Amino acid sequence: MAFQKAVKGTILVGGGALASVLGLSQFAHYRRKQVNLAYVEAAECVSEPVNREPPSREAQLLTLQNMSEFDILVIGGGATGCGCALDAVTRGLKTALVERDDFSSGTSSRSTKLIHGGVRYLQKAIMKLDIEQYRMVKEALHERANLLEIAPHLSAPLPIMLPIYKWWQLPYYWVGIKLYDLVAGSNCLKSSYVLSKSRALEHFPMLQKDKLVGAIVYYDGQHNDARMNLAIALTAARYGAATANYMEVVSLLKEAEPHTGRQRVRGARCRDVLTGQEFDVRAKCVINATGPFTDTVRRMDNQDAAAICQPSAGVHIVMPGYYSPESMGLLDPATSDGRVIFFLPWQKMTIAGTTDTPTDVTHHPIPSEEDINFILNEVRNYLSCDVEVRRGDVLAAWSGIRPLVTDPKSADTQSISRNHVVDISESGLITIAGGKWTTYRSMAEDTINAAIKTHNLKAGPSRTVGLFLQGGKDWSPTLYIRLVQDYGLESEVAQHLAATYGDKAFEVAKMASVTGKRWPIVGVRLVSEFPYIEAEVKYGIKEYACTAVDMISRRTRLAFLNVQAAEEALPRIVELMAKELNWDDYKKEEELETARKFLYYEMGYKSRSEQLTDRSEISLLPSDIDRYKKRFHKFDADQKGFITIVDVQRVLESIGVQMDENTLHEILNEVDLNKNGQVELNEFLQLMSAIQKGRVSGSRLAILMKTAEENLDRRVPIPVDRSCGGL
Repeated sequence: MAFQKAVKGTILVGGGALASVLGLSQFAHYRRKQVNLAYVEAAECVSEPVNREPPSREAQLLTLQNMSEFDILVIGGGATGCGCALDAVTRGLKTALVERDDFSSGTSSRSTKLIHGGVRYLQKAIMKLDIEQYRMVKEALHERANLLEIAPHLSAPLPIMLPIYKWWQLPYYWVGIKLYDLVAGSNCLKSSYVLSKSRALEHFPMLQKDKLVGAIVYYDGQHNDARMNLAIALTAARYGAATANYMEVVSLLKEAEPHTGRQRVRGARCRDVLTGQEFDVRAKCVINATGPFTDTVRRMDNQDAAAICQPSAGVHIVMPGYYSPESMGLLDPATSDGRVIFFLPWQKMTIAGTTDTPTDVTHHPIPSEEDINFILNEVRNYLSCDVEVRRGDVLAAWSGIRPLVTDPKSADTQSISRNHVVDISESGLITIAGGKWTTYRSMAEDTINAAIKTHNLKAGPSRTVGLFLQGGKDWSPTLYIRLVQDYGLESEVAQHLAATYGDKAFEVAKMASVTGKRWPIVGVRLVSEFPYIEAEVKYGIKEYACTAVDMISRRTRLAFLNVQAAEEALPRIVELMAKELNWDDYKKEEELETARKFLYYEMGYKSRSEQLTDRSEISLLPSDIDRYKKRFHKFDADQKGFITIVDVQRVLESIGVQMDENTLHEILNEVDLNKNGQVELNEFLQLMSAIQKGRVSGSRLAILMKTAEENLDRRVPIPVDRSCGGL
């Protein structure tokens, strides 16, 4: 665009006069020369990507090893680190980035999925006359607008309802929300508005109606956080940054300055986590953008450095989509302990969170049962009594570590900084910490400005405002229709691909397998309930996915939406990755085991298993016990005291239903607590008791046995798909 404007300006201004003076042939030569000059000038203003596609990881590793010296080395592949890499490389700086795990493997993939200025921060800014918080909100609202513009496929405005249950709160919150609009100014997404009680219930029918006065609706942004982070990393790679995941910094490299003798950080010793290979990456400036691990890197530079990171754990849960309207979120501004909780539609599910509790820094944060139940209790307070909020409806749960920081240069080192902090050590290590997802770009800009000033690098101003991220430039809301028409994809799958990959969705569609059905023609799903297809696994490897965990959690979002579905899809995902990456049987088993541990501990599967154990209490009425025993004995015809796959197959065959043996094995395994290949009567009664209490929902065995009992004579098909599939 800048190139076109420059060319137009050169050719049109005075063109006729020059042609008459120089003659046509000389003017043509002059015109070509000016066009070339204009291109050079434009390239200095806004450079185009040097790569049509991001280079392979192997190519990136070679660049890291063979480059004599980079201008910038960024440590950390979260939103801020990738933002720093993109900001630096688009200024013309030779840029490298290394990440010890996968891009967005930490906090950046475990957010509330909001792009927001922070309503509660504005409230605090006004109540405490805090100019710092006001500036932070204003900056975040500007960044919100920019992020919605540069990645339209991954983000969108979302209306959020603030229910009002006391009359005096209506004017109080209305003024606050209107101020939020006012501070946004020209970046206001849509104007907030007030709803009557009846209109509020129309928009949010599952809302608690008793004592409801009305509601206020305001707008913020929502995004697919891990995919957004990945888009930033891929865009940086396309512009020429050498980016590599699974590259761990072992130590920092230092050299003495010739004139002063001061030790200066000049790069890092890096280790490829996948192969164990080590090599040095030299750079004029090293940036520490490691989020919760900020202090770990700072102590590589100076082992006596004071800790500035105060980590806080934020737990979120995912519930079925029917818990919230498809396009309306909910904000609880004052929970029972004074915190704020969001209740939002996301990826056709409902996300609720977050908590805010002190925690230790760990690579593998685990959601606690206490935090999960806290969120559920808060949700119950706002939903109608007609809606039974069940523990068993939690499909996934995760904990993210928010890196709150203190400013080491502040007189009050105990005071938490609500904004980001850029710190420069005596040896020149630059640390960027704090802040929030929404402001990653401005954080990166401030960091690179500091790097340029501190290390005397030659570069111009930041160019990332308005710079489209991977997939955003040629995306349109109707792009998915072309995918349906041109490739024969299901409409739901096409919409998902367009919303995930933007204008790169066509590349995924080209890789899609033929289904063998009349419709859809291509696009074999990984699991029936979700629109993820096998081609995404192959394409995910081009996006630097190296492990099965990368695929289920960050290339697709299966693990964050439904851990049971993710576990079901795992064997096929590993098979597909094995073909592309030449894994042997040992490696495949290792990947399966690692991914299952990830689901079990980090995504809430552990909490699920604790809802139904061999020590679970059976709290059933005698009449219920008799009823469930009769149901059980319809399958246990031999009165063995347990049922196996053979027993279930026998009953199903008697009513004319055929079912795959692997599916039956999965169904029984969900309830087989002692993993002996059979479901005993006691295990079945524990299951039914847990279902009655709401701790377990969507048990396929319970649904199958109930339906079989009711329909043995009628011979109707038995549904065995997960009903919510809760934890």
